[in-house]
Amino acid sequence: MFTEFGHFALILAFAVALVQTVIPLIGAHKKWPGWMAVAEPAANAQFLLLGFAFAALTHAFVTSDFSLRLVTQNSHSLKPLLYKVTGVWGNHEGSMLLWCLIVALFGASAAWFGQALPDTLRARVLAVQGAIGAAFLAFLIFTSNPFLRLAQPPLDGGDLNPLLQDPGLAFHPPFLYLGYVGLSMAFSFAVAALIEGRVDAAWGRWVRPWTLAAWVFLTIGIALGSWWAYYELGWGGFWFWDPVENASFMPWLIAAALLHSAIVVEKRESLKSWTVLLAITAFGFSLIGAFITRSGIITSVHAFATDPERGVFLLAITALFMGGALTLFAARSEVLSSKGVFSLTSRESALVLNNILLAVAAFVVFIGTVWPLIAEMAFDRKLSVGAPFFNSAFTPFFVALAVILPVGALLPWKRGKLGRAARQTLPALIFALAVLALVFAFQTGRSALAPVGLMLGAWLVAGAAIDLWSRTGRSGIARLLRLQRSDYGRALAHGGLGIAMIGIAAMLGWQSEDIRVMKEGESLTLSGYTVTLDSVERVQGPNFISTTGTVHLSKNGRDISLLHPEKRFYPVARMPTTEAAIDNGILRDVYVVIGDPQDGGGWAFRTYVKPLANWIWGGAILMALGGALSLSDRRYRVAAAARKTAPQGVPAE
Repeated sequence: MFTEFGHFALILAFAVALVQTVIPLIGAHKKWPGWMAVAEPAANAQFLLLGFAFAALTHAFVTSDFSLRLVTQNSHSLKPLLYKVTGVWGNHEGSMLLWCLIVALFGASAAWFGQALPDTLRARVLAVQGAIGAAFLAFLIFTSNPFLRLAQPPLDGGDLNPLLQDPGLAFHPPFLYLGYVGLSMAFSFAVAALIEGRVDAAWGRWVRPWTLAAWVFLTIGIALGSWWAYYELGWGGFWFWDPVENASFMPWLIAAALLHSAIVVEKRESLKSWTVLLAITAFGFSLIGAFITRSGIITSVHAFATDPERGVFLLAITALFMGGALTLFAARSEVLSSKGVFSLTSRESALVLNNILLAVAAFVVFIGTVWPLIAEMAFDRKLSVGAPFFNSAFTPFFVALAVILPVGALLPWKRGKLGRAARQTLPALIFALAVLALVFAFQTGRSALAPVGLMLGAWLVAGAAIDLWSRTGRSGIARLLRLQRSDYGRALAHGGLGIAMIGIAAMLGWQSEDIRVMKEGESLTLSGYTVTLDSVERVQGPNFISTTGTVHLSKNGRDISLLHPEKRFYPVARMPTTEAAIDNGILRDVYVVIGDPQDGGGWAFRTYVKPLANWIWGGAILMALGGALSLSDRRYRVAAAARKTAPQGVPAE
């Protein structure tokens, strides 16, 4: 019965979303306060209804209700409780319900924290958000209903994909969706402002917190996915340029550009058209990501569904929202004229260059992702675009971005002197060059990738520190302690990017590996570490059978740790997985993988030593913390976006 109530709540949420879309839009057009006021209770009701539907589906998974088709296909009675819960979103239908719930959550949040917005703008923002919710609820109900019953329920289920039965991936989709779907708020603000016919400094201030929140969640989601791929798949890498990885990376790049361009709108009332276009495009890439993941048009290990009919529906949603928003953008071009002027040497110009590099980098990733599809459709050729293309085409733009970022952050608004900013960053340059020289002195006969990457990372970290110190003026440390949280947040995010670049460069440039067949009692030496395979045992897990190795790790005769790499087999799903064993360290990871038994005895065995690997995810954590710290600044909270006493449409001081 609880499941039926959940199904009914889902259908009722769709009806409420339609009301939330239509009534407030008419009210805002006619200036009818009562009709505009419908938006807030409708947004709250939609969120509560979808929350109940999601709880009902979760209850079905936890209690192993195999009369529900989705539970039968994606759960099993022996599965641990954590993976019963995460099985709710570890499939197409459940993940789309989570997507709709998060759309409703952001809409309700705008109702809760958007009281300072002008009434007409708030009503239109909530109406656009309601339209997005209605479109995806229609997709969910008519093509992907998670509450379908089976006439003859089986005794047990088919189990969740074993690759998804992992703590890292359990929390990866919710954070990723909070980022993906969170960009819908930037889209709603852009479309609402275009309908309103007003894009000004206040709008730039209002759209920034929502974009920043989405960017933070997206950063965490991407980092969790990368970390999972590193330790779970057993291949030793952190990024494969897989189409679905790219689908999350493209909106992250565009959202980063949007964050920086919105600053210019707020401070100088310039770049209005570009910022609105970025807000539309950022969510557009999220829609493209949903299409790639669920249409089956591009093959990926991360794909949720391969149903072409669902793909057509998602393509129609993408065309509707992107086509409608871009048409409105063209029709309202007269309200997007810029007021502020600035010289070529100014912070505005640096932010423009920042935006160009981020946008072109996203475009390069997009072309590499869809080119195999274009080649097959247009030229009847099957092509594969892999890491060599992305590394060669993407890296120069990100290197250029890293070079200009510290200097641009120190330039003043409107007009500045490049020489003065260069002098301020001189200590950072000296530090970066010293790192480069030190690294070159220690390495012999290797690629320049790692030294140059470490130099750029050091340049970013030192530049972030100088940017923070430059804001203290002559007050020094006393002023440093009184800086706004957003100042610390920006420095932390920029420094985190530098830390991540150092980790990526060191891991790609200096890692060493050994692949061989090993028998019990045998040892190998790699980068000064001695790795000994002591024993291999067959272990029965809760819902899998594991071939588990016991590996002794030592260096110079000193014991370091015991590692237990596994090769698991899940009988219900009839699928193997690899569980790497990693001795983590600040300066390096020792990474061990055991494979299949070999005909002549022994097991396939891979060993890697990966310098500074954890700096990659440490940098991502710092970027997310920097964004969260900036979001906590009272000047950028959504509730403080404008004074409640300000007249409608007039920006607060």
